[in-house]
Amino acid sequence: MKKQLFTTFALVSALSASAAMAQQKMDDMKGTDMAKKPAVSTPITHMAKGTVKKIDAKTGWVLMAHEPVNSMNWPAMTMSFKAKDKSLLDKLAVDKKVDFGFVKEGEDYLMTIVK
Repeated sequence: MKKQLFTTFALVSALSASAAMAQQKMDDMKGTDMAKKPAVSTPITHMAKGTVKKIDAKTGWVLMAHEPVNSMNWPAMTMSFKAKDKSLLDKLAVDKKVDFGFVKEGEDYLMTIVK
């Protein structure tokens, strides 16, 4: 019984010390950029070549048959992209071949560039 009590006491002491050390390390970071703002990852713009298959101007979705996208390790396929800015739709027409850029935002792939 004494052995179990001692083990429990040692474990509680170790956890308390660990928590105190973690707080001290956070206190040491006050005034640094890391303490001021959370890390935010910048979305990567992936470039692709494709042919416009369908445009839904009302919703801003574009169906593209694109070539392989090396930066995403994707094969050629046909998929939908949402225009981040609906003014991009003015540069598109069904059966037009374009170079375009996109980012992943949440569950959507947003078209951000059309050339």
